[in-house]
Amino acid sequence: MSTVVLVGSQWGDEGKGKVTDFLAEQADLVVRYQGGNNAGHTVVADGREFKLHLIPSGILHPEKQCLIGNGVVIDPAVLIGELEDLAARGINTDNLRISPRAHVILPYHQRLDRCEEETRGERKIGTTCRGIGPAYTDKTSRVGIRMAELVDEEEFSVCLARNLEEKNRLLSRVYGSEEYRPDEILPAYREYARRLKPYVADVSIIVNAAVEQGKRVLFEGAQGTLLDLDHGTYPYVTSSHPVAAAACLGAGIGPTRINRVAGVAKAYVTRVGEGPFPTELKDSLGDHIRRQGGEFGTTTGRPRRCGWFDAVVARYAARINGLDYLAVTKLDVLTGLETLRICTAYRHDSDIIREFPPTLKELAGCEPVYEELPGWAEDIGGVRRYADLPANARRYLERLTELSGVPVAIVSVGPGREQTIMLREVF
Repeated sequence: MSTVVLVGSQWGDEGKGKVTDFLAEQADLVVRYQGGNNAGHTVVADGREFKLHLIPSGILHPEKQCLIGNGVVIDPAVLIGELEDLAARGINTDNLRISPRAHVILPYHQRLDRCEEETRGERKIGTTCRGIGPAYTDKTSRVGIRMAELVDEEEFSVCLARNLEEKNRLLSRVYGSEEYRPDEILPAYREYARRLKPYVADVSIIVNAAVEQGKRVLFEGAQGTLLDLDHGTYPYVTSSHPVAAAACLGAGIGPTRINRVAGVAKAYVTRVGEGPFPTELKDSLGDHIRRQGGEFGTTTGRPRRCGWFDAVVARYAARINGLDYLAVTKLDVLTGLETLRICTAYRHDSDIIREFPPTLKELAGCEPVYEELPGWAEDIGGVRRYADLPANARRYLERLTELSGVPVAIVSVGPGREQTIMLREVF
């Protein structure tokens, strides 16, 4: 048995898609365990770029089984669009399976998402308005519609009619928005059900059977630790749990079945949306990193906020997730910078803080404490062995390990699948 959970160890967008694709070559199954199409994973394989939102990044390996777990919320239109796009590009998706317990995003979720965000004014969250939060709210309120109900035509009609009574009152009386009629939703969703029903299977049974058979299973999270509903920079977080523990809940597997946890971290830090960001660079250097790194959202196209690597965040992610290894991505983006900075602690008033603060108010008052390291000018995009990296690049990676307490196992020096250096075996 060999099971690995791959998590984002910053604010998301760390490059998990590429690392999942890379590790999928060694895995038998790849399981997406939470989130929705508010996140996107970009994978470059054989010179072609793929943008995935719901389908696990292992789908580019046709012999691997890819599973969407019960912890994911699914927009059927988006999922079908991804399937069609992959088929048009010659990618076989026959090995995809979807949990019947995964919840479904409906049009009223998306409208409520927009209405709620608009009413927040200056206190907006920065949601993608894809309906993710309202779908998870319905799940918690025990009125959600799951894939099991979607593919049961009679049951779906009953559930939809029940929900529209409540949602229409909320839309019209609270937000002054238009109401929905069942016939505006039913035809399209019946077609979605017809298209997706062949993929629906009990993911928990499949995963546990694979573990019993000694197969290698890779669990893929979306977003990052600092966007976790419990452990992130609340309320500027997502509506699910990207942390490693959620892999058990979101795939239907016991915690004793998890062997290792790997965290993906950029060689710097980015975040999208609102909220405090201690190491953010609001100057020309931040613009340079954004351009060099192509830091624009896969899902929204929004420019990402960029900053120096934050070891306080790295230590926090290591503790919350129990990280065994780090996969450091986009090291090549830092090439050409004469001096690099790493945040080792925060200064809050007269105190030095080395652990990530629990409140937004405290975090907003923190200033980064930096140490400086020399950069490198050599092009590292073609490097395939750790020993061939410039000495200053190796020292930078070594310092990330020293400050985070987590050894680096994978280094990415470019977007291509082949632009990856393996230092340690993860499986």
